[in-house]
Parts: sequence; C-alpha cells; structure tokens
Amino acid sequence: MGAAVLIVLATFIYTNRVIRLVGSEERENVKIWADAIHRKASLVNYTEGFFEQIASEERRRVELLAQAYKKLISATNDADLSFYLDIVSNNKNIPVVMTDENSRIINATNVDSAIDSLTYLKGEALLSFAKYRPIVVNYYEEKKNFLYYKDSRLFSELKAVLDDLTQSFFDEVASNTASVPVIITDSLVQKIYASGNIPNGNLDDPQYLKQLLQEMQDENEPIVVRLTGQGTRYIYYLNSGLLTELRLYPYVQFAIIGLFLLVAYFLFSTARKAEQNQVWVGMSKETAHQLGTPLSSMMAWIELLKIDDQNKEQALTELLNDIDRLQVITDRFSKIGSIPKLHIEDIGTVLQENVNYFKRRTSSKIHFHLSLPDEIIEVPLNKPLFNWVIENLFRNAVDAMTGSGKININLSTEGRNILLDISDTGKGISRRRFKTIFSPGYTSKKRGWGLGLSLARRIIGEYHHGKIFVKASTLNEGTTFRIILHKSKLLNPGI
Repeated sequence: MGAAVLIVLATFIYTNRVIRLVGSEERENVKIWADAIHRKASLVNYTEGFFEQIASEERRRVELLAQAYKKLISATNDADLSFYLDIVSNNKNIPVVMTDENSRIINATNVDSAIDSLTYLKGEALLSFAKYRPIVVNYYEEKKNFLYYKDSRLFSELKAVLDDLTQSFFDEVASNTASVPVIITDSLVQKIYASGNIPNGNLDDPQYLKQLLQEMQDENEPIVVRLTGQGTRYIYYLNSGLLTELRLYPYVQFAIIGLFLLVAYFLFSTARKAEQNQVWVGMSKETAHQLGTPLSSMMAWIELLKIDDQNKEQALTELLNDIDRLQVITDRFSKIGSIPKLHIEDIGTVLQENVNYFKRRTSSKIHFHLSLPDEIIEVPLNKPLFNWVIENLFRNAVDAMTGSGKININLSTEGRNILLDISDTGKGISRRRFKTIFSPGYTSKKRGWGLGLSLARRIIGEYHHGKIFVKASTLNEGTTFRIILHKSKLLNPGI
C-alpha cells in the first residue's frame, strides 16, 4: 500500500511539473500572440495613415475638378477656357455626371456601365453621388444644370482594400491559433466587432457578456487598438482553454487516482474476504473428502466382520491401515501453514504403498499399473504431504473414468530430474483449462470445491521445489499429469 502511495505521489509530482512547463509555454504563446496583435495594429494604423494621405490628395483632386467645372462655365476668355477645359478633359478617375433640372443625364464620365445606361439619375445611382453636394450650373436665365461627382475609382478601391485589411485583422485576432477566447468591442464596450473561441454562452445576453468581459479584464488587461478614422477598439481575452484545463488537470488526476485506489482497495478487500471464506469452505470439504475414504473402508470392514469371521485377520489388518491413514490425514492438516521437514525417501516404495492402498478401496474395474526403474530413487520428501498429492491425482483419475478404466504410474529419471507421470483413460481436459485447473475454486465435479490440485501445486512447488502440470490431455481419451522433482540433498524449505 505504501509503495502504491509513493507511485501515485511520484506520478502526481511529475505530471505537475510537466503541466507547469506546458503552462509556461502556453502563457508565452499568449504573450507572443498579444505582441503580434500590437504589431499588426501598428501596421494597420500605418496603412490607414498612408491611405489618409492618398485620400486627402484624392479629395483635393475632386475639389480641383469641381472648381474647374465652375470656372469653365464662367470663363470669360479663350485662355481661361482652354486651361479649365484641359483639367476637365484629363480627368480619368473621378466619376462625373451632369443632369438637367429634371435629373435627366446630359453627360457622364468615368462611371460604370449601370449608370452610363441610365436616362435619369435617381434611386441607388443618385445615392452613390450623395457624398458631395452637386455643383449648380446656371446657363440661361433661370435654367440650371447639376454637376454630380464622387471619389475617384482608385480612392474607392483603396478604401475597399483598407476595409478588408481591417476586417481581416479583427477576424485573425478572433480566430487565433493560440485558442485564446477573444472579444473585440468599441471604445464604449457596447458593440462587438468580432469574437472567437468563446466558451458555451450567449453573447447576446447582456448579463453573460458583462460577466465574461469582467472575467477577461480581471485575468488580462485589454489590448487597446486605435485605428485611424475608425476610433478605438478593445481586445478582451482569456488564457487559452488548454491552459485552463492544464491548471485543473493535476487535481482531476489526483481525484481520479484517489477514486481508483479506493475502488481497487474495496474490490481487493472484498475479493480477499470472499477467497478466505471459500478457502475455509474448501478446507472443510477437503477434510471431509480426505476422511471419507478411510472411514468408508473401516465401516465396510466392520460390516464384513459382522457377517464373516473367517476374514477377521485381514479385516483387522485393513482396519489398522485405515487408522494409519487417519493419522496421516491428521498429520497432513497439521502441516498446512507450518514449515514441513523433508526426509530422504524411496519414492518407488512410497508410490507402491499408495497404489496398494487404493487398489483395495476402488472398483475392481479400475486397473492400476505402476512402472518403476530398476534402481532405487531416493528423494527428499515430506511423505504425508506428498502422499496427499498422489491421493488427489488418483481420486481425480477415478472420478474422470466414472468407475472403469486404467491408471498408469510411470517413474523415470532425466539427469538430475525425477519424472513422475500419472495417466488415466478418463474424459480428458481441454487445453485452455490446463492452467486454470490448478486455481483455487476450480472444479468440474458437481460436488467438491476444487481445492485438491491447488494444494497439490503448493505442496510440490513451494515445499518440494518441483513442478506439477498437465503434460497431455485428449478429450474422451485421457489425461497425463507430470510431477518433476530434483535429486538433491535434504532440504528444510519454508512456505
């Protein structure tokens, strides 16, 4: 548990450090973005200043052209007439329309085709010349003509380019790559020119907008942009959404890890208690199972003595064997949880004793075949516990063969290893269950808890430093278990 807490703390500290680094970079990005806005605003202002100079020159040209028309009308000599006529005839950019008193177009210069095709100057065409007051031309007593003019086409094109530049500047600020929430307002903070990356909310709601602008102002001082001819704009912005999430991430991570640990501890505690309960139940059933064989045998021999005195000596001998078996069982359970001692034993003799005991206590249709090498093989064993393993394998084999079949026990050596194969002709085990059958609680029987093979693996693996596993199995043909032990000096292993 302490190691888990240390791991969580180390993860939390490391993540916090990474987030601080990323957050610092993110704040630097926002600063770079804000500086870029100032530079672009300066560029826009410079462009507008340059445009204002051009506009001023254009207005002087328009005023000069208007004066030329007036002078041309009132010219008194040929020199003046020629001079002003040259000015008027050299006009290639300024749109000019002359009409009579009824707005009938008399002449038009530098106008688009839509106006050039009109007979009367009215409607939208007239509105397009509404910026400047027309020049009144008196040509005969009360008769008048009107000279309409407007900014040159060059000036209008430059104005459209500047408007696009200004609008693109605001659009770029609003939809910034730094993912910064932005609102651009007028100097009175009443009109919104552009916005971008705004969290869920309705900017048309005055209360929400006021609260959001206040939050932005509290977090960052608004950027002031003064545009020539357009007034002052305020750029309000928050730190990026990523930076905000990064600030919250360590706490969210800590909460999730804490919740995970609590759930994991609860599940582990519940599973452990359930496993402990199952182990107690399994041990009690295994005890009953262990005691069942000698007790059943003793009862059978007693019944035989009641009806047949001729087999009294054999019956007494077998009763003594069953009593010895009960003592062995008692010894087995006393050794669970303690440090077993190993003694040098002739493993062939131990196997023969087990076969002889089970032959007389199983059906005559179950045939045992023990194959031993010629040499005596001595192995460090805890005999009561090792017999328990063999007994479990024999019982499982008998159950798998449902009353009839053959059990082969083959003992051999391979270098320093001792190989013990126990085979049956039962129903077999599917390959995917080769490992799970050794797990506590696994059983294919209708009765029993499945503790036998789990105990067998612990006895062979932990107490005798060997291995037990399914060597081979074929469904409806049989199974072979293999036990590997080592030729070694006497050991006293602990659990």
